[in-house]
Amino acid sequence: MILDANERSFPPFSLTRLLTTCFGRGNGEKVCILIDLPNPADIEDYKFLEDETLSIQNYGHEVFYKGFKAGALDEMNWTGGDIFAYKETGGSNLDMEDDCYDPDGNHLSLDRDIYTKYDIILTVSTFSATAPLTAKCKEFGFRGATLHGLNQIILDTGLAVDYEVVSAEAEKLRLGLTKADRFEIDFEVERKVYTLILHTNGQEAQKSHGLCPPGKPDVANLPAGEVYFVPESAEGVFPFKYDESTIGLLHVEDGKIVKSQFVYGDYAEIEDHNRRLKEDPMIGALGELGFGTQVLPFSGRDIQDEKILGTIHVATGRDDHLGGQITPDLFKEHANASHDDVLYAPHKTPEIRLQQARMIRGEQTEILIEHYKPSKYMVDLLEG
Repeated sequence: MILDANERSFPPFSLTRLLTTCFGRGNGEKVCILIDLPNPADIEDYKFLEDETLSIQNYGHEVFYKGFKAGALDEMNWTGGDIFAYKETGGSNLDMEDDCYDPDGNHLSLDRDIYTKYDIILTVSTFSATAPLTAKCKEFGFRGATLHGLNQIILDTGLAVDYEVVSAEAEKLRLGLTKADRFEIDFEVERKVYTLILHTNGQEAQKSHGLCPPGKPDVANLPAGEVYFVPESAEGVFPFKYDESTIGLLHVEDGKIVKSQFVYGDYAEIEDHNRRLKEDPMIGALGELGFGTQVLPFSGRDIQDEKILGTIHVATGRDDHLGGQITPDLFKEHANASHDDVLYAPHKTPEIRLQQARMIRGEQTEILIEHYKPSKYMVDLLEG
């Protein structure tokens, strides 16, 4: 199989192909687009399009809203195609305020006017809304997709692929990893090696695969393509890149980060993290371990880059949308109840070497990744 994204060709992006693959052939479903804005009232008369910093929301308007109006709705046998704005949450997977607005300037309610009236909701946003929308879809019965961080690379590659194939390949890897007892990940920083151990205790692996067929309320995360677990406990040490100049070592006990240790950079960032961990210990809870399954180019946005084969991510915070028990009410402040992916990939964390990731399942030990490359075990699963 092709393992180098530079050698892979992608078909042109097609809105109808993407959405009919992910959601199935239409049957009159009513669809809308949600975007997040610093001031959601700026959707009135599409004022937000004048702000060059809102490129993600511009894609929501140009690709999805205009695409629907240009005939995609009829092609898919959908209705609606409306666009609304809500206030950006300021953090990944934080709950959304109920207020929203339409292009005519009407002040609306997400609960009353959107979730109850649309069958499919597509959210193109700066901050991920997967967790709150997953909770809302179970309450109101809609289906949807979250596409935060959208850019041209993602459109040309991660959203241009065949999600039937993505789903099938993710399933091969899921079956190869499911019911693992634990995972061990070795990181090298400044010539020292640190190991994080995450216990999954034989749990069934899950997959993010982009398919959201009729009949069941669900929210897909696009681009998709990962196998993930909700750790039941964890211990050890793993490095964290705060910014381009600061690295800390996160010490984990009983499934939570208990402190950050300074390696180099801005010590104030380490101090601030330790202060936050002390004030609200749930900030340090490890809520996910994920493995990418797709061969894609790096986009500079985690939503695609964490889906790339050979990368690994560990998430902190809420995991209720993944089937876990870490819910927003466990945090001392609403602003802390986020779900934040910590991605390890060669372009993003070159200072951190992912020496090896291993799966232990009973008497079986398998190397999964070495130096950001999938192992023979992983490649053989995909080719099987």
